[in-house]
Amino acid sequence: MKPIYFAHPNNLNRKYIFTRANPCAPTASGLSLGKVNGGIFMKSIWHSTQLLSPYPSLPGSIRTEAAVIGGGLAGILTAYYLTRSGIQTTILEARRIGSGQTSGTTAKITAQHNLIYQKLITCFGEGDARMYASANQQAIKEYSRLIHSHSIDCDFREASACLYTRLAGDSLQQEYKAASWLGIPAKLSTDTELPFSVRNALYFPHQAQFHPLKFLKAITKGLTIYENTPVLSVKGHQIHTSLGDVTARHIIFACHYPFLLWPGLYFARMYQSRSYCLSLAGIPSLQDMYLGIDPGGLSFRSAGNRLLLGGCSHRTGIIPDNPYQRLQNFVHKYYPTAKTVSHWSAQDCMPLDQVPYIGPFSFLEPDWYVITGFGKWGMTTSMVAAQLISRKICKKPVPWESVFTPRRIKLKASWKEAITHLSESSRGLALGLIHPDRRCSHMGCRLKWNPHECTWECPCHGSRFSHQGKLLSGPAQTSVSIPSK
Repeated sequence: MKPIYFAHPNNLNRKYIFTRANPCAPTASGLSLGKVNGGIFMKSIWHSTQLLSPYPSLPGSIRTEAAVIGGGLAGILTAYYLTRSGIQTTILEARRIGSGQTSGTTAKITAQHNLIYQKLITCFGEGDARMYASANQQAIKEYSRLIHSHSIDCDFREASACLYTRLAGDSLQQEYKAASWLGIPAKLSTDTELPFSVRNALYFPHQAQFHPLKFLKAITKGLTIYENTPVLSVKGHQIHTSLGDVTARHIIFACHYPFLLWPGLYFARMYQSRSYCLSLAGIPSLQDMYLGIDPGGLSFRSAGNRLLLGGCSHRTGIIPDNPYQRLQNFVHKYYPTAKTVSHWSAQDCMPLDQVPYIGPFSFLEPDWYVITGFGKWGMTTSMVAAQLISRKICKKPVPWESVFTPRRIKLKASWKEAITHLSESSRGLALGLIHPDRRCSHMGCRLKWNPHECTWECPCHGSRFSHQGKLLSGPAQTSVSIPSK
C-alpha cells in the first residue's frame, strides 16, 4: 500500500506519512489535530483559542415546541431568538456545537458578498436586491447590538470589507454602481494594505469581524442543547434519533446541508465547495478585510496578531494540486518572514443562484423550515436566518422573506450553474454504478480521495468520510465501507 502524505502545519514542504498500519496518525509531533468520529481535522484558530463546554446527549424521547437540527451559528442563533420569544426550543447536534462550518470560517460579518448586487438587480430585480442588502446590513447592526448590550467578549470590531482585482476590467465599477443604487455606502480606491498593487478595490465601510466560538459560548447560556445526537429521520412532527424520539410543533433544519432527498430536492439546487486557510504569525495586523475577485483570488483578515490567509476553493470531490502548498508559495513570495502557525479547511453550500435558502422547507411540510446555502457568507446570513425563521414562527412580519424563500425559481440566475451541477452529479452517479466500491451512502456517487485532507469526498453533493469510511459530514447519514486495497 502506498503511503499517504499529509502536510506539516509550519512547513508545508515537510510531510507526515500515513499508512494503513498507522492510518492518519502523524509520524512526527507538533501537528495540531483533533478527532471527529474516527477521522481527523486541523484545528482552526477559533478551536485553538476557545474551548466550549460539553452538553449531554438526548436522555430519551421528549416533547418540545420547536426543535433545531444543527448546532452551528445559524441553529444556535435561531434557538436563541425563539427561546427569548417564549418558544420552548431544543437543539439537536450530531457532534459538538460549533464543530462544523462555524469553526472553519474566517468570521467576516459583512453585507459585501463578492460580486452579488449587480447580479441580484439583473436576475432577481431591484426590489429583492434591496431586501437582500437591507437584511444583511441589519444583521451587522444586530450583532453589534447583541454583543454590546450583553458585554460579550468575542473580539468584535468594526472594519471595512474590500473586494480587489489585479486585472483590467470593470466588474468592480459595476458592483459599485449597483451598491450605490441600492443605498449601500461604498467607495472605489486603489489603496490597500495588501503586499501587492491592485488595479481597483471596492470598500464597504462599517462591516465587522469577531471570534465566532467566543460569541457562540456566550449566547448558548440558558439554551437546551443535546450533543452527540445525530438525527436519523424526520416524519411529520417526529424526529427520530438513536437515543430517542423528539416530537416538535416546529422543526428547523439548520444542519448545513439538508439530508432529506424529499421533499425540497435541495441536492439538485446546490453543491458544496471546499476552501483552505493558513494562520500566519509575524505579519503586521490589517485594519480591513479583503477578498480577491480574480481567478485564484485570496482572502485576508487579521485575528489578533495572526493573519488569516484563505483561498484555493474547489468543488468538493474535484481535487486540485496541494492547496496548502499553493497558499504557502504565496506566503514565501509576499511574506517571507512569516511563520505558518496552523492550517485548516472549510466547506460551504453553494446555491445555484447565489442566494441562501431560508424559510419553509416545502409546501408539503408547513411546519418544517430550512436554513442552508450560505455560500461563503455564513456569519452575516446566520443572523439573517435566525431573525427570519424566529419571526415567521412567532407570526411576526418578515420583511425579507421573498428574496430568501426556498420556493423561488430563478432560472436566469442559475441555469449555467445548474448545467455544471447536473453534469458533475451525473458523472459521479455513473462512476458509482460502474465501480460500486467507495460509493457515497447519500445517493451512490463515486467517492474521490483528497490526499490533502486524508478524506474521501463526494463530488456530487459534498459528503465527506474518513480514510476508513466513517462519516465526517453530510448530507450522507451513514458511514461507508472502504476496501482495504
